[in-house]
Amino acid sequence: MKKWIMLALFCSACVLGLGVLFDKAASHTADEQKAAKASQMPEVTLDAAAAEAIYKKSCLACHGAELQGGAGPNLQQIGGKLTPEQIYKQIQNGGGMMPAFKTQLKNEEVANLAQWLAGKK
Repeated sequence: MKKWIMLALFCSACVLGLGVLFDKAASHTADEQKAAKASQMPEVTLDAAAAEAIYKKSCLACHGAELQGGAGPNLQQIGGKLTPEQIYKQIQNGGGMMPAFKTQLKNEEVANLAQWLAGKK
């Protein structure tokens, strides 16, 4: 009789363990989906005046008043080299000597700025 009880307890523990494992896997997948969604460029309508204001506040010091470059690269024709999505990711995540702006700017502000810069061809 003890063997049957031990077997039942063992099977219950295995089922419980599998349930926890699958729950963790599902939540991990949900976290990955949230992260992927956060890194995707949101759709916004271009507001050039707002984009220029963000540029002046956050980008001008390194990229210059005329997008000519300086401490950062020239952006005058960046739209001919990178897509809006690529520009968005670069602003969000930074890279090289460029800082990431994902904590300083809203996703929509970065998307608007990326669209504005993508128009520079």
